[in-house]
Amino acid sequence: MPGRLTTHVLDMVHGRPATGVAIELFRIEPENDLRERLIVVRTNAEGRTDGPLLAGDALRAGLYELVFSLGDYFAAVGRANAAIPFLDKVPVRFGVSDPDANYHIPLLASPWAYSTYRGS
Repeated sequence: MPGRLTTHVLDMVHGRPATGVAIELFRIEPENDLRERLIVVRTNAEGRTDGPLLAGDALRAGLYELVFSLGDYFAAVGRANAAIPFLDKVPVRFGVSDPDANYHIPLLASPWAYSTYRGS
């Protein structure tokens, strides 16, 4: 069964899914650290994307980076912490070793901190 890459964002300040967070997905070339942007999406009302970010043959072994636009999100929901936010664009770089597996990258976020892990 082919693998897939998914994500979701939780707003820890309000205790709810983070709706409308812009997310960019990049594939990283390890030899020169160049990033190839693959997709730009926004989270839906459940804090998730409408479908997998990558699935099937599009998910290959290698390095990837998700960039979450938290500064814009928290400004939009009235929780900007400064004119220059402490957290703005949050990158999460991770590796895919088995493209037939599922990779779920949740982000738990506030204007001052975030946490992530490999979910199921």
